[in-house]
Amino acid sequence: MEPQRKPYSRSFFAQEIGGPPIVAYHREVLLCVSVSHRTADFDLLGSLSEAVTAGAATILLDDGRARGAVLVSTCNRVEAYLDVPPGADTSVAEATLRTLADSAGMPHDSLRDSADVMAGASALHHLFAVTSGLESIAVGEEEIAGQVRRAYEAARESRSTTPELDTAFQRAAKVSRDVRSATALGQQGRSLVQFALQLAGTRVTDWRQTRALIIGTGNYAATTVAALRTLGVTDLAVYSSAGRAEKFADRYGMRAQHGLRDALAAAEVVITCTNTYSVAVEDIPDESRRTIIDLGLPRNVDPAVGKLPGVELMDLELIATHARLPMLAPDATARELVSSAAGAFAAEQIAAPAIVALRRHVFDALDSELTRLASKSVSPEQSAAVTEALRHFAGALLHDPTQRARDLAAGGRVGHFEAGLAAIFGIDAAAEGGSITPLRRVADDTPAAETGRA
Repeated sequence: MEPQRKPYSRSFFAQEIGGPPIVAYHREVLLCVSVSHRTADFDLLGSLSEAVTAGAATILLDDGRARGAVLVSTCNRVEAYLDVPPGADTSVAEATLRTLADSAGMPHDSLRDSADVMAGASALHHLFAVTSGLESIAVGEEEIAGQVRRAYEAARESRSTTPELDTAFQRAAKVSRDVRSATALGQQGRSLVQFALQLAGTRVTDWRQTRALIIGTGNYAATTVAALRTLGVTDLAVYSSAGRAEKFADRYGMRAQHGLRDALAAAEVVITCTNTYSVAVEDIPDESRRTIIDLGLPRNVDPAVGKLPGVELMDLELIATHARLPMLAPDATARELVSSAAGAFAAEQIAAPAIVALRRHVFDALDSELTRLASKSVSPEQSAAVTEALRHFAGALLHDPTQRARDLAAGGRVGHFEAGLAAIFGIDAAAEGGSITPLRRVADDTPAAETGRA
């Protein structure tokens, strides 16, 4: 099945290089190269996901085009988030896609045609939206925040992150928590597992009388146990090809199965969620009626299994088709929270150098006065009281200009603030590392709130 792309989605590589420059703080720019269920079919995604390893982010840094990288691989996306220097252009995205394609043993052009590339504010907004579950197959799914967190932690362990990436991913995690606590998405506690079981419910007469089998013992398996028990399932078993079934069964109070064929023979509903190919045609023991839900990427179940008598196979591709129904649109409040948070964060990053320059100017003057005070014959108590009062005054004095700088940055006018610093205080923000420079165009950087992209 051909992937159905959003109406606003345009292939990055089909765009003409040129046009309005992307304006960003000159020290770093966030670039996102994304291959997801919105842009690619699940066979391609499966091959790519299988090739991605925890330490793969470091490979993206080998040619020196990026300062840092975080590689996110979930059940419906593979994305590289890169901290790129001011001279960034399409070569960074091209190199990233070539590296990913080579690792998966696929032609570069096939991946190129299935990728979206975002930069600056659009990439930041996308990261926040992905982490909040707004770009998942089941909108609002809870597992995605943990998957993004683990990808970020793996990148930190391999030392492929930068302070800028650290800040962006840490803020994305906070936004995700804010969205979940403030919107209907959090109240519903959505997950891909729950959505898949909801679809499977049309094939099940009574969940309380259903024999269910989970294949796999990872994070999705634990979520599946909880979802099945919410539906009233009591006859629950687990199988693991890695030999972890017994430990998992003891932990969650269920039966462990030690042979795949016997486990399938005893099950009416099967949910697979492992990292490896697990169910083949020869594993199906008979023609009894079974619903098999394949949540694996790459696939856990041979598609030929779905053609066997008695078997109904629901894979990610089928689930994604149902997830496009209008009734499953994300909560508008969640979108607004993500857009607002992304805009505020981007403004903070752009305004930060000028703010630092102003704070340095004020605190240098403060330190000079405190040094002068120390040379006078005053008691330690008086000196401490004056020091505390002056530091409090400096903080209060800086509060309004700091907020004003962020507001101007949000409106694309941080240059006005820098000009004011130069005119009033003689502060050269550029010398402090705070100049704003246009980058060579790498993507359509129209704010996501205007285009519908997240």
